[in-house]
Amino acid sequence: MSTSTRHQTAIEADPELPIVRITRDFDATPDQLLRAHTDPELFARWVGPDSIGTRIEHWDARTGGSWRYTATRDGEDIAGFFGAFHEVRPDRIVQTFAYDGAPDSVALETLWFEELGQGRTRLHAQSLVDSMAGRDAFLASGMEVGVNEGYATLDALLPELP
Repeated sequence: MSTSTRHQTAIEADPELPIVRITRDFDATPDQLLRAHTDPELFARWVGPDSIGTRIEHWDARTGGSWRYTATRDGEDIAGFFGAFHEVRPDRIVQTFAYDGAPDSVALETLWFEELGQGRTRLHAQSLVDSMAGRDAFLASGMEVGVNEGYATLDALLPELP
């Protein structure tokens, strides 16, 4: 369940390229954010909108690994997502992201963690999709709600992490 947050999420569509950029500050270290994105149990606790659960089916968060999870609502499967981890290192994750309903539309996502000092980190995320229409569909999918609610939930979980 998300809580109110003092940090705002910026979601921007590049006007010239099929790219969506997300920027968000967290009261956390880069190590804590990396763990939240690579530990399957933690990831399942915060990702997506509050109304949707996450069941991890496969998770191998290492360079060359892959992942798959299913979004659920009221015990019913509603959507499947999958991808590959192309690079996982302490300051950066590069992965693909695909949705079962559109398996030919694969996004290349790059996340990097900018240490701001005093236990704060800025998360940068960039998703490159296959077309401007794909980018617009990505934005129209409700992803903004999922990103904002998910990050608010992550804010509440981060103090639990060493």
